Amino acid sequence: MKDLKGIEIKGIHKLNSGKVREIFEVDDERLLIVTTDRISAFDVILPDAIPDKGRVLNEISGFWFKKTASIIPNHVISTRIEDYPEPLCHDERLRGRSMLVTKASPLPIECIVRGYISGSGWKEYNEKGSICGIRLKEGLEQSQRLPEPIFTPSTKAELGEHDESIDHDTAAGLIGKNLFDQVKKTSLEIYRMAAEYALGRGIIIADTKFEFGIRDGKLIIIDEMLTPDSSRFWPEAVYKPGGAQPSFDKQFVRDYLLGLDWDKSAPGPKLPEDIIAQTRMKYIEAFKKITGKDLE
Repeated sequence: MKDLKGIEIKGIHKLNSGKVREIFEVDDERLLIVTTDRISAFDVILPDAIPDKGRVLNEISGFWFKKTASIIPNHVISTRIEDYPEPLCHDERLRGRSMLVTKASPLPIECIVRGYISGSGWKEYNEKGSICGIRLKEGLEQSQRLPEPIFTPSTKAELGEHDESIDHDTAAGLIGKNLFDQVKKTSLEIYRMAAEYALGRGIIIADTKFEFGIRDGKLIIIDEMLTPDSSRFWPEAVYKPGGAQPSFDKQFVRDYLLGLDWDKSAPGPKLPEDIIAQTRMKYIEAFKKITGKDLE
């Protein structure tokens, strides 16, 4: 799935082509989400794909959707193409990198949980002493573990734009107080469970982003879940607060790009073969550690 312009499926209407995913409308009740090997950085889709990245993201999401089903229902119907309707069940391009899901109405906020202070959270803390209006103690170091995970919502930006952090009152104003309390509680519960599980397998989940939707009047979790694209995965064995951390996610690519003379606008620069190969191995290693399986 290296086609950076996206795939087409005969007889199936494409609803959206995002940074990584292609979304198709199967019928009035179902969608097909296909995860490509595209990679983006600084909200720009790069011209080179990372082989097997889409399969890693899709299968890690499938793993977590199953593992968290007792906490909250999700949108997954099946990840097996044999279960898909005609003609999708015969399309081998979809094997391992797609999900048949139920439709839902997405909430207009990104639900971010931070267990460690890094990235945009670290920047905001240095500027304001707080993140999303949550006051933090003075003297925290970059990448330091927080006393308790915090819920730091953001706006949901269009392709090419940037999400913006918002405080809890603003988020509650967008979706309603009761629904806000529910997504906050659920996000923190999922993060705590997943972070403990991953730590036992040598991965620190520093932060992660969830997306929720409403289906038949009930809250469900949608999109992707606890992947190296929606989370910061750090190797626990070499973790040392006080600076940036090595990672299993696309931060490796971001760090390479930061060393270039690039203004972070499209088109993005091409990636060297060694950066592509190393990034691929980081994604596959994360998959193995989380799921305990080899990528078939």
